[in-house]
Amino acid sequence: MNERRAAILFLTPALAVILLFFLLPVGASLLLSLTDFDLYALADVHNIRLIAFRNYSDLLGNPLFWKALGNTMYFTVIGGPLTVIVSLATALLVNAKSARFKPLFRTVYFAPVVTTIVAVAVVWKYLYHPRYGLLDRALGLFGIAPIDWLGDPRWAMPAIILLAVWKNFGYNMIIFVAALQGIPEELYEAARIDGANGVQQFRHVTLPMLGPTFVFVGIITAIGYLQLFPEPYVMTRGGPVNSTLSVVMLMYEQGFRWWNMGFAAAVAFILFLFIGAATLLQLWVQRRRA
Repeated sequence: MNERRAAILFLTPALAVILLFFLLPVGASLLLSLTDFDLYALADVHNIRLIAFRNYSDLLGNPLFWKALGNTMYFTVIGGPLTVIVSLATALLVNAKSARFKPLFRTVYFAPVVTTIVAVAVVWKYLYHPRYGLLDRALGLFGIAPIDWLGDPRWAMPAIILLAVWKNFGYNMIIFVAALQGIPEELYEAARIDGANGVQQFRHVTLPMLGPTFVFVGIITAIGYLQLFPEPYVMTRGGPVNSTLSVVMLMYEQGFRWWNMGFAAAVAFILFLFIGAATLLQLWVQRRRA
């Protein structure tokens, strides 16, 4: 009985914070998505009308939403695995026995993560400049014509993906380094005794032991990338021709530009369903592999 009281005593503050700052706002947002809350309702709450699921039906029938969803999925499906691959490759290099100055390189690779995304996006916007940008100048050394990275619908999203990979891989790298250091050295010694080379050790020892880490990294990366907003907002404003418009950016424009708060709340809950589905899918795939 005393243990139960102690458990309740320790859990109550955390549960109260979750209730106050998560469950209550989520419930309020859900109710908001069922209304036509807009600029007129801000002036007088009596203008709010309950319209049930009309916001959701209008949203699913809006071509702009499907365009934004397609862009977001493209960014997540391409950028997410690239970020994980770069993170793992960097972690292997940093964690190698022959590597020198390991703390320095870890700091350098992790620095973009703690850098303000708006400042980073502004700098990369100048790097992508078709006339003065360093990237096109570097390509010019190889005889490649300048590319309008942020003005061409074909290249705008790949340019943002490249920025996102550079910005975020350092966080996953630290997680992979910690996981690599947790693999028992006895496993590698046994593999070497059995005649396994470096590639075989990586395939049959390292990758299986990193399974739970892959799940965690994959989930947090997918959740972050499905909430794509600051990069296109600063660099392209969703253009050109809505080629970089994301779901969160659509939600922002509907809620804070056009003041269609009920419609924006519906967008948020649709995005929540996609994030939940992506998380469950990754967990299911990991169980099948296990």
